[in-house]
Amino acid sequence: MNAFISSSFPRRLEDEALDHLSQSDPHAVHSRRDLQRINRIMGSAKIISDVLSGARMPLRIIELGAGDGTTMLRVAQHFQGKWPQVHLTLLDRQNLMSKATYAAFGRMGWAVDVICDDLQNWMREPTDQKWDVGVANLFVHHFDEVQISSLFRALCERTDLFIACEPRRTYMSLLASRLVGMIGANAVTRKDAVLSVRAGFRDGELSKLWPAAEWLIDERAAGLFSHLFVARKNTC
Repeated sequence: MNAFISSSFPRRLEDEALDHLSQSDPHAVHSRRDLQRINRIMGSAKIISDVLSGARMPLRIIELGAGDGTTMLRVAQHFQGKWPQVHLTLLDRQNLMSKATYAAFGRMGWAVDVICDDLQNWMREPTDQKWDVGVANLFVHHFDEVQISSLFRALCERTDLFIACEPRRTYMSLLASRLVGMIGANAVTRKDAVLSVRAGFRDGELSKLWPAAEWLIDERAAGLFSHLFVARKNTC
């Protein structure tokens, strides 16, 4: 049983169906609701919050591939009353955040702005903007090693702490991905869940792509199905 839980297979990257659907497509709307449930099951917000609990209060946070912003909202709720006046930037190709989610951030004193742009464009554009914390949840696995290396170089220049919570590439995670239909997931999510695990990470696969030797790196399993990568400047 232990061998089944920890054993893995080669990484394989394939396009996920949701990435090619329009924002208003009913299948995409359903799949985004599925992702909210999957994030709760995986405990993504708690994993990210646990890392942030050991950091000084950030004033500026950016989430890459932020989707509808609900995972970061749960992170914000974890620090409600402790971290006021945080400025959160959500980067995604589409603005998927609802008015209700935006209002919920506002009630906690968090200012939110959305950048609608492709990640590659964002990395190419010169910027003087810096963020205390960068976060990626179920996002980095969409890219190959060359693209991830480029992303990490950009993050070294623009952030002091980077947290990625990704699918863990094990047979146990793969089995779980094949069972998402049991929580009502539609065909898009059922297909993409399997592809996400196959494109996920394990061991030190992300650590070897981080370009700055002076950063402190932590890469490990988190929960039953997640893979956590944390890069932190020595000053954090």
